[in-house]
This record gives sequence, C-alpha cells and structure tokens, in this order.
Amino acid sequence: MQLQGTVIAFFVRFTDVLLLLWRPRLLRPYLGLWWQRLVRTPYSARRTFEMARALKATGQVFRELVYGETPMLTALLFLMRAGVGPGSRVVDLGAGRGRVLIAARWLKAEAHGVELIPDHVARVAPWLEPAGITLTVGDMTREPLTDVTHVFTNWVAFTPETKERLITNLRTCRPGTRIVTVTRPIEAEGFVGHTYRWMLFTWGVEKVWLQEYRPTPEAP
Repeated sequence: MQLQGTVIAFFVRFTDVLLLLWRPRLLRPYLGLWWQRLVRTPYSARRTFEMARALKATGQVFRELVYGETPMLTALLFLMRAGVGPGSRVVDLGAGRGRVLIAARWLKAEAHGVELIPDHVARVAPWLEPAGITLTVGDMTREPLTDVTHVFTNWVAFTPETKERLITNLRTCRPGTRIVTVTRPIEAEGFVGHTYRWMLFTWGVEKVWLQEYRPTPEAP
C-alpha cells in the first residue's frame, strides 16, 4: 500500500506540473499551495481551539475535514465532462488546497471555494488570488449557490447529518445546475441523471458522479 501511495503521489505531481505548463499563470499558485502544505497543514492530528469552535458552529465532526486530494488531471476530466468552460461559475464546497479551483481556471471558468478553517484560508487564499480564484471561510451548508453553474463536493467523508444540510443548501441552486460528487451520488428528489466514471485520486481509484438539479414543478 505504501508503494502504491508513492507511485500515485509521483504520478499526480508529474501530471499536475505538465498540465500547468500549458497555463503558466497557474503554476505559481499551484506551487504556492504545496509550499503552504510543507510549512503547515491544518488537517493534522492536532485539533486546535479554532478548529473545535468551527466544528461546533457547523455541527460537523473532525473526520469530515480529512480526505485525500484531487489530482489536476482528474479535476480537468470531470469538469470538462460536466461542461465547464468560459462563462461557467464553479464552486467547490470544502475546497481543501484548491486543485479543483485551479483546474476550473485552467478551463477559463470563474472559480470560488469555501473552507471551514480560517487559518487554512489565510495561508492559501493569497496564492490563489493572482489566478482569479477566491477562497473564503464559511460553512459549505450555508454557502450562497443561486448564481453558480457547477458545484463540486467531495461527499465521501460527510456524515448523514451534514449531507442532509448540504442537500438543503443545494436545493437553492438554479434548475440545471450540474453537481459533481465523489464516491456516491446525491440520492434525493430533484437530483437527476446519475452517471459516473472511475477516476484517480491520491488515495486510489474512485467513482465520480455527475448529476443535475432538476426540481419537480409544483402542482398548480
């Protein structure tokens, strides 16, 4: 397993850099994210007072904050499959280090992410801003979604309670908004078109689901 992880990590870094050579403006923000990871990661075993306060305010638990990263190649593939391009507005709920946001900018879309831990955002956001990417502190279950075209959320680590709150927020999207999730689809009324592809993540191969929000019209 350790050898597999090393091979995946090398492949991810190599392909990430190759892809970013096509968009040199995005290379510096990407390298900045890795630098911040080396300096300090907020997702360590050390649970700070700041983290405990944020979790209490949102009703989440610590394990929901810790999951693997999305390679640039994977992000580009599922964003292109979802129809992301110029004129799209992509929001990443639980954006982590922002690779999906960088991939959205690679496709010339608007890119915005929300993260729970203020210290993480303070360290990462300045590296993303020169690329036209915004990352803000907030609760993903309350993030405004009325003007987005595409939503990405990892989905794999969330508790049933968090998923319910997130579904409620996703129902504020406009009809036709496309939603990408990892591992499982959103199995709730109004979320249709469940299709998936197997794709590579830092922890291995996983299903990536594409859906649309199509609320049922109310009876007259």
